[in-house]
Amino acid sequence: MNKQHCIIVILICLTLAATGCKNLPPVTSGIGSSQILPGQAYAEYLKVDNEKLAAKLYISDIKTRTNNDLLAINLSLSSHYKKSQQLQYQFQWFDQAGFIIEAGKSPWQPLELHGMQTITVAGLAPTTQVVKFSLYVREVPEKFFKY
Repeated sequence: MNKQHCIIVILICLTLAATGCKNLPPVTSGIGSSQILPGQAYAEYLKVDNEKLAAKLYISDIKTRTNNDLLAINLSLSSHYKKSQQLQYQFQWFDQAGFIIEAGKSPWQPLELHGMQTITVAGLAPTTQVVKFSLYVREVPEKFFKY
């Protein structure tokens, strides 16, 4: 091999090595699809007032359907946290204009979420005007635990 061929081979090898080390996004089949990190896909539906708790929880899946013209929800709530958590949750329901429906009438439900666990939380809209929802989650203070 002459000197010119050696330089070309070295440049090709360096180019291949450099592009092989890049962190490229995965190839997808959909138009405009992008990679979504765990916990970001449904972040708009989860409301948590406590920043520490918010970092431990995420919604991993949402399934909806109508049942007698009422919106029915099956939501998968997942934990990033390695220990058990005593929580409460409540659905908030919204109409087409974004106004809350029956504010304060949905009771807080108890929820024990073990380390790294995913559970399904179900909800049924109170009226047929509901088109959107949010899941509010809060911690139960330790003094209220039942032993």
